[in-house]
Amino acid sequence: MEKSNKSSLGRRSFLTTGVAGVASVWALGRSHLLASQQPGTEAAPHPSGEKAAEARDKLTLTFACGLYDRMLPLYSGKVSAEGIDLKFLAMDDPREIFDRMGGQMEFDASEFSSSEFITRLSAGNCPFVAIPVFPSRVFRHGHITVNRRSGITKPKDLEGKRVGLPLYTQTAVIFIRGLLQHEYGVDLSKIHWVQGAMNVSGPLGNPTVLPLLKPVPIEIAPANKSLSNLLEARAIDAIIGISVPIAMRTNPDIQRLFPNYADVERDYYKRTKIFPIMHLVVLRRDVYQQHPFIAASLYNAMSQSKKRALARMHELGALPYMLPWMSAEVDEIDGTFAGGDPFPYGVEANRVTLEALVTYMYEQDMIVAPIPVEKLFVDVHD
Repeated sequence: MEKSNKSSLGRRSFLTTGVAGVASVWALGRSHLLASQQPGTEAAPHPSGEKAAEARDKLTLTFACGLYDRMLPLYSGKVSAEGIDLKFLAMDDPREIFDRMGGQMEFDASEFSSSEFITRLSAGNCPFVAIPVFPSRVFRHGHITVNRRSGITKPKDLEGKRVGLPLYTQTAVIFIRGLLQHEYGVDLSKIHWVQGAMNVSGPLGNPTVLPLLKPVPIEIAPANKSLSNLLEARAIDAIIGISVPIAMRTNPDIQRLFPNYADVERDYYKRTKIFPIMHLVVLRRDVYQQHPFIAASLYNAMSQSKKRALARMHELGALPYMLPWMSAEVDEIDGTFAGGDPFPYGVEANRVTLEALVTYMYEQDMIVAPIPVEKLFVDVHD
């Protein structure tokens, strides 16, 4: 399916593990558990004995997030947040986390869409605060697919075409539109957008998103067709999004716009220092205002968890992940990213990427004005 013999850097350094089990919704500011069954969710193991007694003296918080390698030590209990009895709800579908947090504020803290948070913050009606922890980042050149029969061989060829996307306001497609405009001079106003789920029919999840500041013509895909179906039928000419269409596996006409996407992404990072940030971590504003120490506590714990994951990644006597050439991958990561850390936390280490996202959102009529990146996050210093 893929021409390149190397995988994208955005996929190399982390493991995303889906788990299914019992989800738990924890009442705000209370210690009583309200158990509820939800698919795709598993709570971290509960402490016992002396640890259970110690946990009773801590603030109980729920945290919903994907079980990424950088979060695994926090989930397993090898790393703990000071003063917090953290109930880590491992969920394998980010869209479900966003919808449940954004719609009903079901968790005290969670992984959350960067663009959805920034949009709410800009609108002045945001029930969350954010800390500069970024659980998910992905380079996106490899997620532009085309039907070669549409005659698209370079980015400018997208002008005048029908391009599918899962959700116009999705962080991934904001970054893709931004790089198409800034790197390749694509006039986004000349593209006809078609919105729908990538590989299943219907919409993508049940997002709670604010309207655009200026109307953009967006056609909704037929209820019985996925974007993959439409691309095969040439009802659309290309797709941008968080993944690639399943039709790539069986239809030779469905191809990446950048077959050598890994090389293109490496060059892009070396020139721009932009490694697209998909998700950040939010806390319920009311919880944070009542217990402001949790911002620094969670930031420190998540930083320590990532540090352990990076150390584990370098233990190559027995490969921790199913990547046959992982030694070479780790060497390249060490030579490319400052300190050998491809997922830095904090504002300064991510300033260029965050400023790019804010700029793209302003240019794409999602926020009224660019926001200084320092204003996006609460203080995480002790």
